[in-house]
Amino acid sequence: MDWLNISAEAGLWGFFASSFLAATLLPGGSELVLAGVLKLHPEQLWPALLLGTLGNTLGGMTSYACGRWLPKWQKIDALAQQQRVSDWGAPILLLAWTPIIGDALCVAAGWLRLRIGPCAVFMAIGKFARYWLIAIAMQW
Repeated sequence: MDWLNISAEAGLWGFFASSFLAATLLPGGSELVLAGVLKLHPEQLWPALLLGTLGNTLGGMTSYACGRWLPKWQKIDALAQQQRVSDWGAPILLLAWTPIIGDALCVAAGWLRLRIGPCAVFMAIGKFARYWLIAIAMQW
């Protein structure tokens, strides 16, 4: 199992990439990568949480940008989350980490032209909380 002994730095950058891609419209998850990094390098908890949150937030903001690029006049029937985002505003992006609906929430926020700053902040808080809870659960 020597091939599993990747460096902490390589593991963290791999987790960053995984968390970015998992937050875009591409399928995939980064939770198992976080678990692997922390299993091999438990001393890297805070760098992993920060890089994962950054990567996942940047991925979510990429989905936000995709929604923003859609013409406002174009009707988006496929986004069932559009009404929720419209009603709740940026705070709904605390749920941007959730499977299936999270990507739709980010795209809808961009399409609705919600302010980018609050969207990024709420998104980052939710994504950090999810990774932190996973890390805490691994310690038990």
